[in-house]
Amino acid sequence: MRQPGGGELLVAARLLRRSARGLVQVMGRFDVAAQPADSAARRAGGGGCSAEIAWREDRRATETLGMADMGSFRNAVTAWAAGGSGEPARELAGRLPVRVVVLLEGPSDVAAVDALAERRGRNLAAEGVCVLPMGGAMSVGRFAALLGPTGLDLPLTGLCDEGERSFYARALEGTGTARHGFFVCAADLEDELIRALGVPRVKELVEEQGDLRALQTFLRQPAQQGRAAHQQLRRFLGTKKGRKIHYGRVLVEALDADRVPAPLEGLLSGV
Repeated sequence: MRQPGGGELLVAARLLRRSARGLVQVMGRFDVAAQPADSAARRAGGGGCSAEIAWREDRRATETLGMADMGSFRNAVTAWAAGGSGEPARELAGRLPVRVVVLLEGPSDVAAVDALAERRGRNLAAEGVCVLPMGGAMSVGRFAALLGPTGLDLPLTGLCDEGERSFYARALEGTGTARHGFFVCAADLEDELIRALGVPRVKELVEEQGDLRALQTFLRQPAQQGRAAHQQLRRFLGTKKGRKIHYGRVLVEALDADRVPAPLEGLLSGV
């Protein structure tokens, strides 16, 4: 009997892998049920290495698809909150294994959360975690109503600033959403990150990013005289469109592993 060649084994492994794909661990990370096919190809000999490479490539493609689907869900929810139809969000929620929704004030918070997840080797979208910027803290009640017990009935978590704690409490209680899943930052997340890194290190990062001259110009403004250094840096991050988003990632990537601010650590550990 003719022995199959390496190319035929690779094709067979891919077919087995595709038929097995789709097994999802809802309480953990998504996985592709392709390992048995890959192992069989290795045992058969010839083409096993190629099959393993193909399996890894298919797994990355599956994760990318999961991220795209989660992005579609996030966009659908945002459009719904803005007054659009809720049907696209409902349809996606029924089709996707959305495990929890993280409500954040804006895109700079999203950048920080995503950066810490990546540092720890996690793909939140592939794990069924939807990280959603609300476009402002005052929108939390609207999003909680759509996504929480009175809406899609998804678990909710997130960050809020100390100054908005009471507003969050009222908004969440009004929608039947548990408050204990939300973590409170002192001033805001940028302030937490600046304190964790220290002012000298943040200034080094500003220089590394090519923004030292802009910072020096900002610090000469009369309004900045007499302010604490960490407050000056916090305000500087918000003086240019996109700067807070950029530094949300830069500051997190510069953190020592044991210096992650408690609210951010609590949030990521809980999802």
